[in-house]
Amino acid sequence: MLKIDVILFILGLLILILGVLIGVAFLTLLERKVLGYIQIRKGPNKVGILGILQPFSDAIKLFTKEQTYPMFSNYLSYYFSPVISFILSLMIWMLIPYYFNLVSFNLGVLFFLCCTSMGVYTIMIAGWSSNSNYALLGGLRAVAQTISYEVSLALILMSSIIMIMDFNLLFLNIYQNLIWFFFFMIPLSMCWFSSSLAETNRTPFDFAEGESELVSGFNIEYSSGGFALIFLAEYSSILFMSLLFVLLYLGGYNLSLFFYLKLSLVSFLFIWVRGTLPRYRYDKLMYLAWKIYLPISLNFLMFFLGIKIVLM
Repeated sequence: MLKIDVILFILGLLILILGVLIGVAFLTLLERKVLGYIQIRKGPNKVGILGILQPFSDAIKLFTKEQTYPMFSNYLSYYFSPVISFILSLMIWMLIPYYFNLVSFNLGVLFFLCCTSMGVYTIMIAGWSSNSNYALLGGLRAVAQTISYEVSLALILMSSIIMIMDFNLLFLNIYQNLIWFFFFMIPLSMCWFSSSLAETNRTPFDFAEGESELVSGFNIEYSSGGFALIFLAEYSSILFMSLLFVLLYLGGYNLSLFFYLKLSLVSFLFIWVRGTLPRYRYDKLMYLAWKIYLPISLNFLMFFLGIKIVLM
């Protein structure tokens, strides 16, 4: 019996990973098409039917290119940091509150915070081990930025946890049957969304890979498979943060078409922001995290704590 359970668990994991990778592939296609429309130019609609073959041709191109190594790089850490980054971004997906064949985390929120904290190290090591000034600067920026926004993310998350009094993400579904948390946490949900942008190094907070001043930041020395893994890790994080937004504020998790529409809408917002807003200034990014989001999230936390104490 135990053997069957293990086989089913591994099968469930493989299906999940496959689903995430296909989702990432088509998210990149959606992004390039949407940016094409925003910038009034052609998107990737030349390859095959509606550009469906584009993500697969990109993957083949990236993984068959020559892998280069900087001569003075720290070889092992340089080589393995994208791999670990990719593994971590897939590990977070174990949190998805599946109803079958997967782990039901009683402390899912803590697992999420642990995995996102570990993700900082992979970017830092990728920047440092390349032994390049641009890469190092990008890595340092990413560390400062990600650590700053993790504080506000954790505090914003605490407000939702206080509402359900549990660390299991499945309970978010039960408590949002009558009304979505979004309707009485609008400022917090907006803070969560912009913190997610900063956490995943997306425009307008893409300082770790600022092309105008850092060429490409921490991933500048990577080519071929290494770059592809960093790319996959970033986009799977975007998908996961979109999923988490839906879980926390837009009604929780259920296997319905409406759920996937909500997830697609939030992912689309990530792309829309990229096509619309210019890059922020770095000191303003830090000011936003410590002087605006931190006080807002702390105030809301105390407010919901007060409500909980009064109701109990």
